[in-house]
Amino acid sequence: MRLFAAYVIGTIFGVGISISGMANPAKVLNFFDVAGAWDPSLIFVMGGALVTTFIGYKLVFGRKTPVFGREFLVPQRRDLDARLIGGSALFGIGWGIAGFCPGGALPALGTGRWEVFAFTAALLVGIILARTIESAAARKPNAPQS
Repeated sequence: MRLFAAYVIGTIFGVGISISGMANPAKVLNFFDVAGAWDPSLIFVMGGALVTTFIGYKLVFGRKTPVFGREFLVPQRRDLDARLIGGSALFGIGWGIAGFCPGGALPALGTGRWEVFAFTAALLVGIILARTIESAAARKPNAPQS
């Protein structure tokens, strides 16, 4: 049941991303091009996402436990560190260059375009590389625990 729920939610997310144009890198890049061919229509998508997320968080965290788990797994750290800021900057730069974020790229795999597959391959390599570096750093003596 848990896997089925994840599939349904992922499908709804992917359809929403596709319908909104977030899976189209040209539309995303035009949104970022405020000095050129600016397309502000994604503001409405992001605003809709904020409203939906706000309502969803109120509904979900109004429960004592998650539907498919024993407890909510919510990050406890509230500080900003170089790792978070660096990763966020890298994500934003990559999004601005390619016009894809992971949420937009995965539904776009269905288009069969090579650029989408190249982005997804680079994304997977980046994830594996980051985990490898993180594991190596954790094995060093006196390494900070995350």
